[in-house]
Amino acid sequence: MTDKVASPVTVPPPESLAGGRKIFAGARVRRLRTQRGLTQTRMANDLGVSISYLNLIERDQRPLSASFLLKLAQNYDLDIRGLTGDDEGELVDDLSKLFTDPRLIGIDVPRSELRDLAARSPAIAHALLRLAAATPAVAPAAPPPGPLAAVSAMIDGAGNYFAVLDEAAETLADELRLSGSDLNAAVVERLRARHAITVRALPAEVLPGQLRRLDLHARQLQLSESLDAASRGFAAAVQLGLIELKMQIADTITAAGVTDPLAVRACTVALGKYAAAATLMPYGRFLNACETTGYDVELLQARFGRGLEQVAHRLTTLHRPGARGVPFFFLRVDRAGTISKSFAPGASPLPVAGGCALWHVYHAFDRPGEIRRQLVELEDGQRFLTLARTVRTAAMPWGGARPSFAIGIGCDVAHAPALSWSAGIQMNGPAAPIGPGCAACHRAACRQRGLPPANAYLAFDERQRGLTPFRFTDE
Repeated sequence: MTDKVASPVTVPPPESLAGGRKIFAGARVRRLRTQRGLTQTRMANDLGVSISYLNLIERDQRPLSASFLLKLAQNYDLDIRGLTGDDEGELVDDLSKLFTDPRLIGIDVPRSELRDLAARSPAIAHALLRLAAATPAVAPAAPPPGPLAAVSAMIDGAGNYFAVLDEAAETLADELRLSGSDLNAAVVERLRARHAITVRALPAEVLPGQLRRLDLHARQLQLSESLDAASRGFAAAVQLGLIELKMQIADTITAAGVTDPLAVRACTVALGKYAAAATLMPYGRFLNACETTGYDVELLQARFGRGLEQVAHRLTTLHRPGARGVPFFFLRVDRAGTISKSFAPGASPLPVAGGCALWHVYHAFDRPGEIRRQLVELEDGQRFLTLARTVRTAAMPWGGARPSFAIGIGCDVAHAPALSWSAGIQMNGPAAPIGPGCAACHRAACRQRGLPPANAYLAFDERQRGLTPFRFTDE
């Protein structure tokens, strides 16, 4: 009698299972392990891998390799397609609908977090949906979000590009150029000739606590002498945009669904600044200059007569369909790490509050005025090429406290070939290992760590001390 020989377990190549993309299924591997009552040590021994490697797999910091999938199939007799499919898609869709409930206005949960909840804790996800279905639909109206939240929502919803406003500003810029090549002077003349508003620079003591003021009684736009030439030109362009592009600004705010009076005024201020940048750095000319100079920020400053922060802002808005620029993100920080401005062409790779002290934007204050570049890598392997420099604020009277800010811009290394300032950097070489702040970072060996990760399990041992005071695990 011949014994039957078991057929060897075969695993389809990852390309056929995931359409060529890398497979990250840490939550499912972890659920498989916990359902079978295995520790990480036991599973790592079963699969012939290190505990640290398995930990990276479970935290989605390493994709599943074909050999790893084969070992899973051989050791645990499971269908590999259950690890590589997208069986949580329907659950994620239901959770997304849950957060459109009017009672949850102001609570913005990224789809990535919902996907993580569906993968790691499907029972909790189903419980939330069942609880929502059983809750009466009538509930007290949630308070409206604040004006700054409305501005952020408007900008994020438009991808930081407002087509109608940008195109109208470009047309305005073409008209202004007929008056001469100096757009600053053309803006001032347009305010005088068309709107009977003269622009005056006044001593700081005449405008205490203000940089710009429109005095309709005197028909004057009054600017503080503490502003430099680029900032005065920008302030005048803001006022011109608020007057001549008033209809486009109002339509943009209405289209964004902003109705609260205070929020409308906040959005008007923001769009006035957007219109000024789009007028002084018109889209077509600015994008062409970016591409011909390799996004050289100093040359762009000189060519358009603008400040570094104004140029950096404009770089984040180049998303016109058919004529897109490099998608930059932008942050402005102070010495304490407070982020006062943040723009990104989508979900920002960095936080809107807090940050990582290893990123050079926080070291720009050590060498004021010097542009510094850095190749950085996040915990999930994403790499970005970034620039950072301090920026000047308005001049201050002698003895006054001078504000200090630094800005950082960056983009994915995939766009590095388009940047003149990428020369000499090996994009696959050593990179600074930064994170979104200690509370959200799981790099155990980081010497800069000041706090343990939120929700991590801490361990203490009076007999030893590691590189940091914190020993933690996700287990």
